[in-house]
Amino acid sequence: MTASRSIAALAGAAVLTLATATVPARAQWIVYDPTNFSQNVLTAARELQQVNNEIQSLENQATMLINQARNLASQPYSALTQLEQSISQTEQLLMQAQHIAYSVTTIDHAFTQSYPQTYSTSTSGQQLLAGAQARWQNSLAGFQDAMRVQAGAVQNLASTRTQINALISASQSATGALQAAEAGNQLTALQTKQLADLTAVTAAIARAQSLEGARNVANQLQAQQQLKNFLNYGPGYQPGSAQMFH
Repeated sequence: MTASRSIAALAGAAVLTLATATVPARAQWIVYDPTNFSQNVLTAARELQQVNNEIQSLENQATMLINQARNLASQPYSALTQLEQSISQTEQLLMQAQHIAYSVTTIDHAFTQSYPQTYSTSTSGQQLLAGAQARWQNSLAGFQDAMRVQAGAVQNLASTRTQINALISASQSATGALQAAEAGNQLTALQTKQLADLTAVTAAIARAQSLEGARNVANQLQAQQQLKNFLNYGPGYQPGSAQMFH
């Protein structure tokens, strides 16, 4: 009986020992927390989304900088040098005006000398002829100058056509706003140059017509003076003594 009790006591002690030993083992197996795992997943997803947003923002900024660089890129083609040369050539033709230049002082002096408003009674026929010759030369030079300016404007048409084609091509192939604006500005400058040529031609023609008109008016006054000189033949015949034989 004592042996049976001893065996039973030993078995119970063994079971108790096993029971007490399995408690820590079970505590070690239960390490998964669903709530904490879900929170960690959500946190990681948010961080990943934030990283993606930052990457997208950087891409947008890079695209914006590229577009700004394109918008600030200067137009590689420029027609300003050719435009300045054309305007200078037209200006030189105007400055080469013969006899009476495009100057208020020169015009006033020439009209005082060759286009008088009145003639004195002492004006000789030779002086009248010299004045008419000078006015004729002025009118002839004015028409020649007008034709030279016209010829210069016509010669500029070829270069103008080339510049228009180049600027339109540059405008169509512009990569940014600045290049398109510069091409547009150069087209406007080209149009201004054409208006300058047209103004020069108009001024030259008007100058020639004005000189011819002034010549006609002065010739009418000269004709009146010549008629007066012809009719003013002096006191006429005066009787006097004559000795025929010595």
